[in-house]
Amino acid sequence: MRLGEIAERTGCRVHGDADLEITGVAQIENARPGELTFLSNVKYRKYLATTQASAVITDRESHLGEDRAGIISPHPYLTFAEALGLFHRPAQQNPGIDSRAVVAPTAVIGEGVSIGPFVVIGEAVRIGDRVTIMSGTVVYEGAEIGDDTLIHSQCTIRERCRLGSRVILQNQVVIGGDGFGYAPRPDRTWQKIPQTGVVIIEDEVEIGSGTTIDRATIGETVIRRGTKIDNLSHIGHGSSIGRDTLLCAQVGLAGSTHVGNQVILGGQVGVAGHLTIGDGVMATAQSGIPGSVEPGRSISGSPAIDHRAWRRFCAIFDQIAEWPKEIRALRERLTVIEDSLTRHNQ
Repeated sequence: MRLGEIAERTGCRVHGDADLEITGVAQIENARPGELTFLSNVKYRKYLATTQASAVITDRESHLGEDRAGIISPHPYLTFAEALGLFHRPAQQNPGIDSRAVVAPTAVIGEGVSIGPFVVIGEAVRIGDRVTIMSGTVVYEGAEIGDDTLIHSQCTIRERCRLGSRVILQNQVVIGGDGFGYAPRPDRTWQKIPQTGVVIIEDEVEIGSGTTIDRATIGETVIRRGTKIDNLSHIGHGSSIGRDTLLCAQVGLAGSTHVGNQVILGGQVGVAGHLTIGDGVMATAQSGIPGSVEPGRSISGSPAIDHRAWRRFCAIFDQIAEWPKEIRALRERLTVIEDSLTRHNQ
């Protein structure tokens, strides 16, 4: 693909030879001749002198000089992602139902659908157009799947749950498993509370491998449009997540957690449940959130506090190891002073 074509399709401007042939996209430190790379972080500027890439996506012509070709973009990392998509060919299945799949007679299947081997489609399931369901996936009765959705192998979509259009489920995602609900009996055993609700996944949501999203006890667990959830995360029953929110790996939301729009929760963030996290909140990795958080805040630590305060505390933590030495030295000085005063008074 010519460099000029890549620039045109990503809405950017070419620097240098627009007819330069590009064979792929690579990281700046290990790119080879013929490949396109990108520079979005100043820490990697040192690689400009040594990279073998034929062209570089960057936001400044001064990074390229006169001899190196490139693409000028106000958002190099975004343009890199778009360019990578031009070369990437994801795994695909041909339309049709594999002979080894089991599809209930009452299921409604759209046009151009691909259903792989050992898939099980239950009664009254509705599947939209151009949906791809990879091998070993199970779709329980009454579930709905929107157009252009991609479901990788060994996923489970439980009864009556609904997926929107252009949703992506990575491997072994479970949508609509029972929420963790039990009532104590007088003899200190536990009565299971029936989980009668559903899970609703809106359009353009992507859910990472091994993630589980529990059905509500009553009502709905909802993931709003455009949200992305990383691997091995858990969304408790009756929770809701707003639009365009990011949940990084191993995030855990207890039941009835309500997360706003465009929130970012770093890896291994834990949320206590029955609380609200406002729009635009950012929580750094391993934060523990015990209560509601106002919109727009950045928080860190466990229990989570203001991020700037947490950084100050971390600076103090680095000094704590030296405190015993300093205390011993102060005690020794005080002892010397006390001995001197005692001799003087005598």
